[in-house]
Amino acid sequence: MTLWLTIGAVAALSFTCKAFGPALFGGRTLPPRAQSVIALTAPALLAGFIVVDVLGSRWSAVDLTVIAGLAVVPLLLWRRAPLPVALVAAVAVTALLRL
Repeated sequence: MTLWLTIGAVAALSFTCKAFGPALFGGRTLPPRAQSVIALTAPALLAGFIVVDVLGSRWSAVDLTVIAGLAVVPLLLWRRAPLPVALVAAVAVTALLRL
């Protein structure tokens, strides 16, 4: 029961936080500095999640095959490959290295 109460509380808090911004700022535009910080928050969080997941707890469980697969994605995106192609290539490189 405690788990469901916690989930409900987190959902209510999330909804309140998301509704607070538009209610507070209404039709006003944010300063450019605030807009740039907000725009970079999601990529920074995603990068942090990837690093923690790939490198493991205390960086003791480093899987070099996953790191090699992840290295393929920016390389192919830099060469203007479509994102699905880059993701499939990353999975293929990781699978081939694990053989």
